[in-house]
Amino acid sequence: MNGSSVWALGWRTLWRDLRAGELRLLIVAVTLAVAALTAVGFFADRLQGGLERDARQLLGGDVVVVSDNPPPAVFAERAQQLGLQSVVTASFPTMGRAQDAQGGASRLVALKSVPVGYPLRGTLRVASAPGAADAPTREIPASGEVWVDAPLLESLGLKVGDSLLLGDSALRIGRILVLEPDRGSGFMSFAPRVMLNTTDLPATGLVQPASRLTYRLAVAGAEGAVRQFQSWAEKAATAREMHGVRIESLESGRPEMRQTLERAEKFLSLVALLAALLSAVAVALAARGFANNHLDASAMLRVLGQSQRRIAGAYTVEFALVGLFASVLGVAIGYGVHHVFVQLLAGLVDSALPAPSFWPVVFGLGMGLTLLFTFGLPPVLQLAQVPPLRVMRRDLGAIKPASWLVLTLGVTGFAALLLAVARDVKLGLIAVGGFGGAVLLFAGLAWLAVKLLRRLVNESTAPRWLVLATRQISARPAYAVVQVSSLAVGLLALVLLVLLRTDLISSWRAASPPDAPNRFVINIQPDQTQDFQKVLGDAGIQRYDWYPMIRGRLVQVNGQDVHPDDYSEDRAKRMVDREFNLSTAEQAPAHNEVVAGHWTPGEKGALSVEEGIAKTLGLKLGDKLTFDIAGVQNEARITSLRKVDWGSMHANFFVMYPVDHLEDVAVTYLAAYRAPEAAGFDNALVRQFPNITNVDMGSTLAQVQQVLDQVIRAVEFLFIFTLAAGLVVLFAAVTATREERAREYAIMRAVGARASLLRQVQRAELAGVGLLAGFLASCVAMVIGWALARYAFDFVWTASLWVPLVGALAGAVLAWLAGWWGLREVLRRPVMTTLRDAAQ
Repeated sequence: MNGSSVWALGWRTLWRDLRAGELRLLIVAVTLAVAALTAVGFFADRLQGGLERDARQLLGGDVVVVSDNPPPAVFAERAQQLGLQSVVTASFPTMGRAQDAQGGASRLVALKSVPVGYPLRGTLRVASAPGAADAPTREIPASGEVWVDAPLLESLGLKVGDSLLLGDSALRIGRILVLEPDRGSGFMSFAPRVMLNTTDLPATGLVQPASRLTYRLAVAGAEGAVRQFQSWAEKAATAREMHGVRIESLESGRPEMRQTLERAEKFLSLVALLAALLSAVAVALAARGFANNHLDASAMLRVLGQSQRRIAGAYTVEFALVGLFASVLGVAIGYGVHHVFVQLLAGLVDSALPAPSFWPVVFGLGMGLTLLFTFGLPPVLQLAQVPPLRVMRRDLGAIKPASWLVLTLGVTGFAALLLAVARDVKLGLIAVGGFGGAVLLFAGLAWLAVKLLRRLVNESTAPRWLVLATRQISARPAYAVVQVSSLAVGLLALVLLVLLRTDLISSWRAASPPDAPNRFVINIQPDQTQDFQKVLGDAGIQRYDWYPMIRGRLVQVNGQDVHPDDYSEDRAKRMVDREFNLSTAEQAPAHNEVVAGHWTPGEKGALSVEEGIAKTLGLKLGDKLTFDIAGVQNEARITSLRKVDWGSMHANFFVMYPVDHLEDVAVTYLAAYRAPEAAGFDNALVRQFPNITNVDMGSTLAQVQQVLDQVIRAVEFLFIFTLAAGLVVLFAAVTATREERAREYAIMRAVGARASLLRQVQRAELAGVGLLAGFLASCVAMVIGWALARYAFDFVWTASLWVPLVGALAGAVLAWLAGWWGLREVLRRPVMTTLRDAAQ
């Protein structure tokens, strides 16, 4: 075969088809898919690079030894032997106070002592006053001085230069803390930070033998020496004599920001998956229409002496060039769109993210070409097999369905690429598997509906337009099945998008609602309960969480002593090595879901355990747990497992007894509520109950809501691509049988049918197909939405029963509109022109 002639023939057919608009749908479908996928790919690639770049700064070092007591000297000695730098910081909650002359207000603060050399990684940024420009610094607070978060000054009525009372010391406020690289976002990090010099800590008198401090020994240095220290430290931390010691590194560091961003990335990946799946359907429909329109031209090429091989090669060249052009265009659009994501998520991600790698470009080009060759080329290659005799007999050479082998190989490869895009097995399997199963379901139900249609319509009594519409559909059962299935797939994605936008995102918001509790008060004594609850009632606070708090250590499971060495997972080791916050409640908390066993109010000797910690510690229903509570051992049996949403901002516990109280056990109480808007309530509460610890979560709740708003805006922006892909599928499905419809309508008009009757027939046919497709799509969308909510996003979600009805009506309207736009010229075309074209 002459290679140059194949390229020349392919180029000529490409140029001709572009001018005729034959490739418009194919180019749009591939471009949309590649743009959506690469936009997420570029964003995820840059985000991953930024997280790896900043991980050491988030840790404050290359490796950090975290402990509940001063870190054993062997760790610092080993770091020194390896030539590594090291610093030790200590942090703990305490109450900061203003002097009586300045109002005497108090506030829970997160106190942190730092030595010279802090931080080893990252940059500390400070300002001279609240709202002033900040600047980096390598200094730490001087002796006798503290640096504080700006909100602390407002809550205590202080300013820079005033004194802050901490225990037995009065320290001058020197600067405002703006950025602290290793702060993290644990529970105490929500309180305003106060940073002081390590040399000033003993004078405060706050550190006592029973004090609960967190020490962090950070080390940094050459990469090889850091790896040696990390390997040694991880082994040393697991020694039996070591308690409450864990190692944080680049690989096992803080997951707080990553968790939020992973959920955002998962949402974006889901929308990109929907766009790619819809584009695959659009490409398949458009390619089949393209092939049908080129049957006569291919037969003429055969008559003129072109071989099957040259014709197949020419169309392959044409589709390769189209796929490459559409993929490059999609990559360019995706690159631009990912910048929009970065702007929409400003503050949540660093806008100075590193440049993306070349991988998203390669992936986008590969996905576009795979999409076109898998779903577009098989029907087009059949044009090479069109017999020359078709120029005389139009019934020869019709396009056949692709072979099962070709279809299976192509769909499998495409599905594998989509699973790679999802970056989450559950998400990918639900989305890809759900759509694959939906196509088969739609095809089967559509075939059944076509079979039943003729029986349900009584031709002797039904209107003439309905009879003709029924005959039109039932006369082409294969076309009807393809059309209903295609429409249903497009509508499935559109309905799923609506459900995602409303119900799923609403569920995400509901996990941390704006009216959630914004105050957590702990250490309320039993003799203060009535007075404290009265104060809340007088302030108009009627709804609040109220639970006893009991400190206990797990010492036995089923009569066997437990030790951190019994577990291989770091989290399990930490859980066994520390005390639990236990609680009691006769009724199960309303914001907890019992997922296994039964919560029986008042049942003695029973326990309810959070399902996550049960999995971590290998616990199951029926196990007997023994807790050491202030020297008294208490044994109880696990009778239920609960699902706890830790982001709900309500009071939650790992372990609860389903009774009102425990006998002979010392308790304090916890209250969680939404504080009144009136100023001064917190200060008055602390003055009346000076022993309590009042944690203000208001700024944290606002930050969580801001993050959700940003992520949802990014998801909504990407919805545009999927919406466009869905509309392309609708248009391609409706117009796939345009020429067949034109010939049938021309024959009916030739025998006397009026144009108004044919318009009624067309509307009825389109509305009926859309109605069925919309109903099927809505039902399947509810199932897929529930699966995504339950297994991919971990939400509790139930779709409304009106969804199938509204989906059916929307399907009828959209199908009619797409048909009106795509088929409007069919009824206007002169009868003689249509019949002459059909005869040629």
